[in-house]
Amino acid sequence: MAMYNRNTGKAWTQKEVTQIKQLAKGNTPTRVIGLKLGRTPDSIYTKDSQEGISLNPHNKSPYNRKSK
Repeated sequence: MAMYNRNTGKAWTQKEVTQIKQLAKGNTPTRVIGLKLGRTPDSIYTKDSQEGISLNPHNKSPYNRKSK
């Protein structure tokens, strides 16, 4: 089980928000972002919704796309 207590309860810094944006652009999984920043995945989801950051994969094709 991962330990997320490094930054738990601390205020977010602008550097951390910038890191989330960069990692989200690279399609980094939310759990990995949390581990890198010392935050829980739930806190990453909360912060991304507050900042308007999309954690959805940008370079994946839709699952309902039919191949020819």
